[in-house]
Amino acid sequence: MMTNQEGYFGIFGGSFVPPELKAVLDNLANKFEKYKNDPDFNQEFKETLKEYVGRENPLTYASRLTKEFNGPKIYLKREDLNHTGAHKINNVVGQILLAKRMGAHRIIAETSAGQHGVATATACAMFGMDCTIYMGKLDTERQALNVFRMELLGAKVIPVEKGQGRLKDAVDVALADLVENYESTFYLLGSAVGPHPFPSMVKHFQSIISEESKKQILEQEGNLPAAVLAVVGGGSNAIGSFAHYIDEPSVRLIGAEPEEAATMAKGAPAEIHGFKTLVLQDENGEPAPTYSIAAGLDYPGIGPEHSYLKETGRAEYYTVSKEEVLEAFKLLSSKEGIIPALESAHAIALAKKLAPQFNKEESIIITISGRGDKDVVHVHDLLKNG
Repeated sequence: MMTNQEGYFGIFGGSFVPPELKAVLDNLANKFEKYKNDPDFNQEFKETLKEYVGRENPLTYASRLTKEFNGPKIYLKREDLNHTGAHKINNVVGQILLAKRMGAHRIIAETSAGQHGVATATACAMFGMDCTIYMGKLDTERQALNVFRMELLGAKVIPVEKGQGRLKDAVDVALADLVENYESTFYLLGSAVGPHPFPSMVKHFQSIISEESKKQILEQEGNLPAAVLAVVGGGSNAIGSFAHYIDEPSVRLIGAEPEEAATMAKGAPAEIHGFKTLVLQDENGEPAPTYSIAAGLDYPGIGPEHSYLKETGRAEYYTVSKEEVLEAFKLLSSKEGIIPALESAHAIALAKKLAPQFNKEESIIITISGRGDKDVVHVHDLLKNG
């Protein structure tokens, strides 16, 4: 499952960018390769995750959800308990430590649900770096509380009105900024997408999720889970959740995606944002408009390794409906006292559908990628208005 030097996963991945950006990304790839195995870098990374983020976070046995599903034992990997409330901070810490070693003083990032933007603004405040966040105008309206959080943390939030005013458009503008300002700017990309080395870099820093959960499940159950399940948008929490199980053939890797943005179910190979992956396309072969009730899943592509895992059959991807997601949001809240992000509720919804495929002696791990504080007003309005 390893990439080659050019960052390909089978036919997916690569780096299709202008020459000036290619040089920037090649330098980034070289620095990442240098530091990812550097003992001092890794010590600072792990210490920051422990002292600032709060890792390791629990693998919680969900007894009431297990009884509700009447199937396997349900364990929840609690990324919602991280500082800033989601998995995004893992990757942000890793990349900002890399940026620091590369001498960058200005950080730019894109965000949709706002969790990556909040995490980036948080780390920039901690390390004293200038921070600019690009966010689709529609997402700034849906996630106004996170916009305020970013600004409170000292970031400049720029609403993007072009296109649909969503995540794809924010990425477009952020990449254009990088091309113009690459000498002083580090682009801290939040998902396992984009040109090489971003997918491999994000996976590396997010793999802490499965590194921990694998150790924890062996301690608690004495054997590996039957499956690991996570929501997939761009794919960062899912690839991090899968990483240390990819070479364990007994463990099913299962991704949940929204019916309204079903990239894995309906996408075809194409280039988007400088890399090749499965992409939802319109009749003209352009990236199709997408919509999801969860802003973090509003993207017409997906990380290239997920495309590869699907094509090779190593991972499975299924869709869930808006109604199933809202029901799962309420279910986890009422049964376990955990209000999940709408993104994470997709994983709960799919677990409920697939539970009959497992027996009561088996266990499955569901990644709760984030907490639901940011979504409660949105969900209230959705339930009130139908």
